[in-house]
Amino acid sequence: MRALRFRPEFMPYTYVLVTPARNEAQFIKLTLESVVSQTVRPAKWVIVSDGSTDGTDDIVSAYAAKHPWIELVRMPERRERHFAGKVHAFNAGYTRVADVHYDVIGNLDGDVSFDEEYFDFLLTKFAQNPRLGVGGTPFREGSFQYDYRFTSIEHVSGQCQLFRRACFDEIGGYSPREIGGVDLVAVTTARMKGWQTRTFPEKPYVHHRQMGTATASVLAAPFKVGRADYILGSHPVWELARCMYQTTRPPLLLGGSLRLAGFAWAMLNGAENQVPADFVTFRRKEQMHRLRTFVTRHATAE
Repeated sequence: MRALRFRPEFMPYTYVLVTPARNEAQFIKLTLESVVSQTVRPAKWVIVSDGSTDGTDDIVSAYAAKHPWIELVRMPERRERHFAGKVHAFNAGYTRVADVHYDVIGNLDGDVSFDEEYFDFLLTKFAQNPRLGVGGTPFREGSFQYDYRFTSIEHVSGQCQLFRRACFDEIGGYSPREIGGVDLVAVTTARMKGWQTRTFPEKPYVHHRQMGTATASVLAAPFKVGRADYILGSHPVWELARCMYQTTRPPLLLGGSLRLAGFAWAMLNGAENQVPADFVTFRRKEQMHRLRTFVTRHATAE
């Protein structure tokens, strides 16, 4: 077994993890093995079973019995699986680390895996940059990984987000929304508050369940994402360009078309934004700046 690292420069950088887990028996052992194998382990890891009925609790309990820094918290069963419930589960875990000393807090899904130096790598980034408020790395799903020529490196995907504690406190944590987008709102709000947010492409992790399919089918997921984009203030021009790009990803043509249909459906039906007006303004300004930069770069290259 590889020895745990102890470096003086990391002494102030301790971290905790919270994992909301609902019926993750298929994958959560991969996540557990990844975390217990870390060269720099968390001060505490709270796994919140969000009404699981599939054996998730038994798997986590077995690991918690061997590792006292892992705690299982059980939430009552509920019929529906939605993003607001995930935030409530995270908040239940968050209360259990209130008395723990830490500088970085991570929101970690229960269906991911990564190498043994993963958190060592990310803590280094926080140590190097005191203005880094949110950090993470890209995820892979099978052969798919975001192309950062088209995807903002400032966004940090929600499957694994690390927050500097001061940043998380300043943005007020996660806001529950059944429509989703809680990770996007948190990261964008951090930038609104003046924090830097960054995905570091050097060390991707594996996401074992296709994104969005925990609450919808493979075909329903892009429609729901498009609807959420409208409700969370995305610019129509940006959404059109984004959906055109999405047509090049599986399911070819269909995914981007369904996403655009979801956005158009919400717009035509007068769906209300679920974020403040200043958030919408800030997000649309960022999107149009990225789109202009992309077009200019490619026009110059030609």
